[in-house]
Amino acid sequence: MPLVRTWQLIAGSAVAGLALSAAVVASAGPWDSGQRKAERDRAASWSRTGGADHGAGPGSGALPQAAPSAPGVLAGVGVGSAPAQQAAPAGLAAALKPLLADPALGTVRTASVVDTATGQVLYESGAREPMTPASTIKIATAFAALAALGPEHQIRTTVTTGAAPGQIVLVGGGDPSLTAKDKSPAGSGGNLVALARDTAQALKAAGTDTVTLGYDDSLYTGPARHPIGENPNLALVTSLAADEGRLDDSTSGPVKRAEDPAKETARAFSALLAEGGIKVTGAPARAKAPAGVQPLAVTLSAPVSGLVERLLTNSDNDIAEALARQTALASGQPASFEGAEKAVAARLAALGVDVGGSRFADGSGLNRADKVSAGLLTALLAKAADPQHPELRPVLTGLPVAGFTGTLRTRNSGSSPAAGLLRAKTGTLSGVNSLSGTVVDRSGRLLAFAFLTANTPGPEGAEKALDKLAAAVAAAP
Repeated sequence: MPLVRTWQLIAGSAVAGLALSAAVVASAGPWDSGQRKAERDRAASWSRTGGADHGAGPGSGALPQAAPSAPGVLAGVGVGSAPAQQAAPAGLAAALKPLLADPALGTVRTASVVDTATGQVLYESGAREPMTPASTIKIATAFAALAALGPEHQIRTTVTTGAAPGQIVLVGGGDPSLTAKDKSPAGSGGNLVALARDTAQALKAAGTDTVTLGYDDSLYTGPARHPIGENPNLALVTSLAADEGRLDDSTSGPVKRAEDPAKETARAFSALLAEGGIKVTGAPARAKAPAGVQPLAVTLSAPVSGLVERLLTNSDNDIAEALARQTALASGQPASFEGAEKAVAARLAALGVDVGGSRFADGSGLNRADKVSAGLLTALLAKAADPQHPELRPVLTGLPVAGFTGTLRTRNSGSSPAAGLLRAKTGTLSGVNSLSGTVVDRSGRLLAFAFLTANTPGPEGAEKALDKLAAAVAAAP
């Protein structure tokens, strides 16, 4: 029997609730894959259906099981029931219109604000106009991946015997959380160290101590290079890469990447095998793993729920492109930019979201050919808050919290009325700035909002203007 180790990952996807004050957020930590553990644990005690398993702990060997999950939002916000008070669109419009006129927002500004409990549109301006969304398109990428794969799905990286005598093959499955470190500071995921240890043990049990190593990164098709070209914000999109091809100890943000992440991953694996007492002759070379062969060893990614939360909290482009391709594979499309574009659009449409005029040219938002509307983004967020779709909740729980986490750590912080109450995805390209997420308003309702802009004169002024808009939604009567 082959030796297979299943690495259990702790990932939060069981709650879409928000803390109701900045003090609660500050005291509720620590964070786990973009979600407060206290928030997750409290919510898990309320309902006995749906959700995703948080794991039995590293090394337990237990497969994910259904776990308790929360209602759509915390008590008092009102998803699934009539709101405590009716919307006041006139008051919200009066607050937003002058803020939308800020020249820092460029020449085109669109907006949408929706009550997630009722679906009522509270404010909109150009809400159906397709715009370049920058990284806010990651909301759509995350939504589609959860719909296609489910929150508990884990991506396999395997080692099999090869076609040649004495050969083994490292087979990439597209795990963006794969690490060559003993314990990755980025969080739980596939682990080459453990995979090499298990492979060495299986080989020794079979009486083998010398091998040649091949590596198979053929799962993805089409160009591996993003259309923007070589860029420190994204590695080559390959099905086999450790630590996102980063050449330092960073876990997020722009940094120089490996020229060939798959080859570097295979080299790292070869060195790890040697440390485990297995001699690897020659340099690793690309090879196709034989079909139908049982693996010698397996390592699993973080669950999709955890990948989604990490993607949104850190605006991780590598995870975004990986999940877009996993969505394509689950939808019977080629694992390429083109296949992912078709698959993401189809998954959104299948859940009743109007994708007319949209384009999902990539999963990360680095491509200016991407087009979505403010209305589409709020529709996705409202659907993720729907208690009938608990599998989509990580779209909400992964969003950074204003003043506390991820890309919103320094925005709408301190005395802002949105601090701790707002969760949102940022978007930034040259001349393009956007913000989309959810906020608990003064009456306790969970509102979804999206603000998209074009031709902004600079990011700093645009971000401040967007933060004022989001704060106005939080403070509106």
